[in-house]
Amino acid sequence: MNIAIRYYTKTGNTKKLADAIAEAVGVPAESVDVPLEEPIDVLFLGSSVYAAGVDGEVKDFIASLDVEMVKKVVNFSTAALLPSTFSQVTKLLSRRGIPIDEREFHCRGKFKFMHSSHPDQEDLNKAQTFATGILNKL
Repeated sequence: MNIAIRYYTKTGNTKKLADAIAEAVGVPAESVDVPLEEPIDVLFLGSSVYAAGVDGEVKDFIASLDVEMVKKVVNFSTAALLPSTFSQVTKLLSRRGIPIDEREFHCRGKFKFMHSSHPDQEDLNKAQTFATGILNKL
């Protein structure tokens, strides 16, 4: 099974989750700046909420995806206030005809004075369990 992890982060919160998932599934986590070069069965895609939306770099990455290259996307995200990026990422992927798994991982992320310890070790452990659970059920 070909697996890839791509993420975008401004504050480092989503990168922490991406690195934890990478450790659990045994593939490197790379920024959305790195294009996919081979067909992928599962793409773990990490993003976060900035000003109530998904950053333009994530939108550009999704727009660049070839529907023939990605069988399924699994969303993971961080945010200080909003519940997740799932609905926004789902809309972007559906426009491209790329399926997204109905399961996602989301945790609070540190922003200014809010959630100062997150993602914490418990969040990272849960992200790893989530990722391995996804792969075990495929």
